[in-house]
This record gives sequence, structure tokens and C-alpha cells, in this order.
Amino acid sequence: MKILVTGAAGFIGFHTARALLERGDEVTGIDNLNDYYEVSLKEARLAELTPYANFSFQKMDISDREQMSQLFSFGRFDRVVHLAAQAGVRYSLENPHAYADSNLVGFLNVLEGCRQHQIAHLVYASSSSVYGANETMPFSVHDNIDHPVSLYAATKKSNELMAHAYSHLYGIPATGLRFFTVYGPWGRPDMSPFLFTRAILGGRPLQVFNQGKHRRDFTYIDDIVEGVIRVLARAPSANSEWSGLSPDPASSKAPWRVYNIGNSQPVELLTYIELIENALGKTTTKTLLPLQPGDVEHTYADVSELIKDIGYEPKTSVEDGIEKFISWYRSFYKV
Repeated sequence: MKILVTGAAGFIGFHTARALLERGDEVTGIDNLNDYYEVSLKEARLAELTPYANFSFQKMDISDREQMSQLFSFGRFDRVVHLAAQAGVRYSLENPHAYADSNLVGFLNVLEGCRQHQIAHLVYASSSSVYGANETMPFSVHDNIDHPVSLYAATKKSNELMAHAYSHLYGIPATGLRFFTVYGPWGRPDMSPFLFTRAILGGRPLQVFNQGKHRRDFTYIDDIVEGVIRVLARAPSANSEWSGLSPDPASSKAPWRVYNIGNSQPVELLTYIELIENALGKTTTKTLLPLQPGDVEHTYADVSELIKDIGYEPKTSVEDGIEKFISWYRSFYKV
């Protein structure tokens, strides 16, 4: 298939593009290579993809309507994996307009491309952050998500609503995946495994929010990518049993679905830090801080719907995942 992967220089986008290339698909990757975190890491990821003969890359911002229109016109894509976004909960407090430009305007441009060129399936990134103030554990796709606690979360919920509108109006098969704390080799430097590893190796104290009592459903990148590719192969159909009298938030009369994708085994943050320290053979002091604005206290994915529909099965324990991440980190940064 000819597949467009947006955010191909990003963490999940890079791994997804590589997996598709290795199975023989023709992949076009786009990314704006912004400086939200170190551009050199994004360029290094792209350098891993460029040797593939079936890979092409264009530097492009998804919020650029004209460029996106041209991309879809000439690309003749079969399917789209949309992973480009302005990420980060805390950064949304500092630069909210970046989230509107990328996550709202950019997503609209992707939807328009899918509409105008009859894309067979759009798979796009949502987030566990959409659960916001919800306290029911584990988080279920059948739960209400009307109370986001960050602008980032609000844009991700908006993406799900926008995708539903286009599925309803134009019959575009669309699947949203709510990612739960993805980590692993080539990960994002603004996320906890990177931050903690750098601080520990540098002998600096760790800033640990919520007194370290956060519980996160850390999910290894290989398990995420396997789920994305399985979902991509299965375009959703309308749920004939859906009723507006008792609406199911996870499905519709339109060809639209949302799923949780996570490890379904939350780990307390202090335990996660201890595992990183063990893998590094080094410890450091910790500064315990209060819960940050926009953060949710715990995440825990109910992935039963994904298991039922596509046979999803996360296989990587957090212990093994951290070992693999630390091994990559030492190799990449020559530590």
C-alpha cells in the first residue's frame, strides 16, 4: 500500500514508518522538524529511514493548507497514519497557539485530504489525556470524556469529534488511538524516561511531581506500533446497534471508532524511577513537588475492546522496556 505517515520524524511516527517499510509498504513521511525538542534527534531518526528505497520524505507543516492539498493530490495514498501533533501537556500552558495551529488546523487539513481523495482508512493519534477529570479506573473508551484538564487534552478530544463529523458526513473510515505514556528507544526528550535518565547520569536531583505518587500506564513502543499496524489493516464499519438514546462514546452509526492502546499495568512513578536507577547502576536525590497544572494523577488503560477487535496483546514488561531504552540511550549518546 501507499501510506502517508505524518510526524514521521517523531517518536511514534518514526517507529511506525519503519515497521511499514520493513513489511514492504511505500511510505511518504512528512514532518515540520520543529524545535519543541532537539532537532538533531529527529534528523537522526530520519537518517534511519532514508536508506529504504520505498521511503520518501517532505519537510512540511500540516497547518499549511496549500502544501497539504498538493501532498494529497500527488500522493495518491491508500491510507493515512496521522501522528503529527504539538505534544506535551505542560507546554500547552506556555504556547497554546501552537496546539491550535497543529492539532486543530493541521488535523482539519488531514481530514480534508482524506475527504477529497477517498482515503480507505485514517488512523490518528488521540491521547489518554482526554480522560481528564475522570476518576473511574481503568479508563474505558465507554467512559464520558467531557472534562479535559489541559488544552492539549481538549485538542485531542476535538480531533475525535472532528473525525466523527467527517466519518458521518463523508463516510471516511477513521480510527482514533488513545496512546498511554509511550516510551522506548528513540523516545521524546521531554518525557520522563529521558528526563530521569539524563538527570541520574548527570548527578542532578530529579524533579518528581505529585510526590512521586503518579501511576502511569507505561507502554513500550513496539507494542504500540504492533497495535497501530493491526488497526490500520481493519477499517471500522458502522455500529448497527448504536443508538442516540443511549449513545456509546466509542462507536457510531458512522465508520468511526476510538480505542485505548496501553500496557494495562500502571506503575507508580517512584517505582519507575527505581527501575531506571537499577538499569543505570546509579541513583540520585529526588525533589518531591506537587501535582502540576494540567496533569492527571493516574492513567490506566482498559484495552479490552482492542483485544476483542484486533487481537492486541502488549508483550513488553516495564522492566524489559526500561532495559532496552537504557541500552539504546547509552549507545546513541555514547554514555
